[in-house]
Amino acid sequence: MSAGAETLDSLLGGRVALVQPGEGYRAAIDPVLLAAAVMANPEDTVLDFGCGTGAAALCLAARLAGCRVVGVEADPATADLARRSAQLNGLADRISVFDRRVEHLPGPGMAPVERVMANPPYLAEGTYTASPHPDRRRTDGEAGGGLPAWIDAAYRCLAPKGWLTLIHRADRLQDIVTAVQGRFGAVSVMPLWPKAGQPARRILVTARRDSRSPSRLLPGLVLHGPDGRFTPAAEAVLRDGAALPFD
Repeated sequence: MSAGAETLDSLLGGRVALVQPGEGYRAAIDPVLLAAAVMANPEDTVLDFGCGTGAAALCLAARLAGCRVVGVEADPATADLARRSAQLNGLADRISVFDRRVEHLPGPGMAPVERVMANPPYLAEGTYTASPHPDRRRTDGEAGGGLPAWIDAAYRCLAPKGWLTLIHRADRLQDIVTAVQGRFGAVSVMPLWPKAGQPARRILVTARRDSRSPSRLLPGLVLHGPDGRFTPAAEAVLRDGAALPFD
């Protein structure tokens, strides 16, 4: 339903309510898939880089009772929407959101965490035509240090052997591998195929801080069947809150 310039939407088959702006960036399936790939323990604290309106944080907290999520969002108005959604879902005791740029992490008094999840801007600076809408400009395209700066921040924020999980465009895989090299190991890549037989457009990637374990290419997830509907495996994640098997 609409509320002025905002909408109230639902995720995970109605289990999660999400307050979003009526225009600009609006959460689709990527943050839901990201949250499903985070293999956190119930007692873990997870940093959500660039949390936006809180879609991934809410989905993770809904799936893992006891898990605490700390969102980091550069835009104060968007961060406020995430806080409101956490309150609306009765999760304000487990989800907190800070107005801060990812590149400036960790902030004063922030302890190392077990997990970082991130849905970074997908487009490298200088490779795209900027949207006329300020929210879309901010969320679509990299600025400043770009993807390497986000991965640098994740390394600084993680405890030894902590895990980074991110979702990104498949054509940025080489950039991700380059950015984690030498500091992260145990890199696992899961392709997300739009339909069977089509090239992956998105990938999920996990990497472990200070690990020397080898990389893995995991079985992927086919999102849509021939009729355009979500596959049963995708429905299990997007509607039922199932986890994606990264461990």
